[in-house]
Order: sequence, then C-alpha cells, then structure tokens
Amino acid sequence: MRNVSYNAAMLAEALCKLEGFSYAPSDAVYWQHGHSTERDFVYVTTASLTHEQLQQLSDEVGPDRTLLVLCTAFRAKADAYPNLTVKKIPKQVLSRCEWGQDDYSLRVEKLPKEPPRPGQQSLFEEGT
Repeated sequence: MRNVSYNAAMLAEALCKLEGFSYAPSDAVYWQHGHSTERDFVYVTTASLTHEQLQQLSDEVGPDRTLLVLCTAFRAKADAYPNLTVKKIPKQVLSRCEWGQDDYSLRVEKLPKEPPRPGQQSLFEEGT
C-alpha cells in the first residue's frame, strides 16, 4: 500500500508542475495538494468522480477559494461548479506511472560472512 500512496504523491507533484502550481500537500485538508496563490489550490486523484463528490468538494472549497481538480474521469458537467475547474489527467502522464506494483524487484544477493577481525573469536567456531 505504501507504493500506491508514494506513486500518487509523485503523480500529484508532477501534475502540479505541469499546471503551474507549487506542490505543497496539506496535512489537514485532503484536497490541497498544491497552490498557485493563497486562494487557488489543486487536487489530484486517480478516482472517477461523481456529481455528488464534486458538489461536496465545491462546498468544502467555499466561495472564496478555487480548486483545480485533476482526475481520471468525472460524471458531471465540468462547468457546473463556480469554484472548481475539473480536468482529466492526461493519459500520457498516467501511462508513465507504475500502479499496482508491490515492489521494485531489487536483487538482494546473499553476502559472504565477514571473517572475524583479529583479536575477536567467532561465536560459531568449528567443532563446537
């Protein structure tokens, strides 16, 4: 699960850069992944958003702030929310992400035992 959140963070950071936002995720507000001004924010999600979810985001953002929402898909009119700009994440950006990978298959070879240093005894000497 750690890699999924790591990949999502990398995606959010890349999209912030592409859209001209500073990547600065909030610890308190889940939809604040970055900002361009003190009242203009960006939210990146790989979810497909419904009208209800976008309406909830719009309500949370409030009338004095704006939010760029970048998602994989949405089921609503993009211009239905005065404080949201809703865009699909470009497929060429998504295709560069490695999703669902548990590890990066690093080869870890068994290393030979280090011989005891002069003046030290081995705990497992032969014959004992």
